[in-house]
Amino acid sequence: MPVPATIVRMARDLWYWQWKTLMTGLAPADKDGNYVRPKANFLQISPQTAHLVEKSRYTLIVGRSCPWAHRAWLVWIIRNLRETINVIIVEPDRKRGKWRFVTPFNGCHNLYDLYLLCGSPKSQRATIPVIFDQKEMTIICNESAQIIELLNNWPASMESPELMPFSYQKTIEKWRELVQFDINDGVYKCGFARQQSAYTKASATLFEALGIMEENLNKNGPWLCGLHVTLSDICLFPTLIRWELVYAPLFNCNRHLLWQFPSIWQWRQRFFSLPGVADTCDSEAMVSDYFGSLFPLNPSGIVPDNPSLASLVLSLIPDPRHYE
Repeated sequence: MPVPATIVRMARDLWYWQWKTLMTGLAPADKDGNYVRPKANFLQISPQTAHLVEKSRYTLIVGRSCPWAHRAWLVWIIRNLRETINVIIVEPDRKRGKWRFVTPFNGCHNLYDLYLLCGSPKSQRATIPVIFDQKEMTIICNESAQIIELLNNWPASMESPELMPFSYQKTIEKWRELVQFDINDGVYKCGFARQQSAYTKASATLFEALGIMEENLNKNGPWLCGLHVTLSDICLFPTLIRWELVYAPLFNCNRHLLWQFPSIWQWRQRFFSLPGVADTCDSEAMVSDYFGSLFPLNPSGIVPDNPSLASLVLSLIPDPRHYE
């Protein structure tokens, strides 16, 4: 027996009201429905450079699904900082909305408890990435943009690359700004838009930025700033490696397919193939956390199947004639 149309309309109106209520708690928006990233109270203490070489003193805390933590993890990998800073990977506890330690760390079972242990107020959001000082029992920094700069200046071997050389600084900052606001935040502006007009605006801005990236890589590649990997590449990769798995299907970032930007597609292949990078890319963790945690966007909680990340990233660009 079909459900009466009146009941269907009432259910839709009720669900829409509940959806807006849930979205308000998940992702704040302005009066026009545009997602506005909430301000966070970041912590930062400048460590003494001489202390940075002390083994086992500092720990970088990251999570496999978080793109902001991913960028810090990538700097640690690419600059080969294993000898001077440890890495701990936390996992999401979706029922409690916290990051939890696989094994207790300094007596703490979750990241929020570690923040409290370090003297943070109870109102402080326990976010990743984090650099923790074991000797002073304090959090040095929990802001990803600052952490990647700190790690770029961390003592390393002579073979470790400089990811923000002085001669490239202005160019790097230009690309980092575009990546941060129009791409890293841009996918969230699409996914968390409250109104059609807000989504349309965000989608247009996002794909315009990708078009700028495509043109630059085509003319000036192989990397965003030319011949060398820099922090601008580091900031772009975590978003693009999650594209087909998360942002296109869940956040509606699908005005164009990523392979329709061939220079970006090849750039992602090159970056993914850098030593150690593939080990930081856990497709199962990415998909399960996004689809399992963001109830307003995926109320069924169903986590979709996905192809092997390596086979997806390293595949050849399809022949456009097959899609005409």
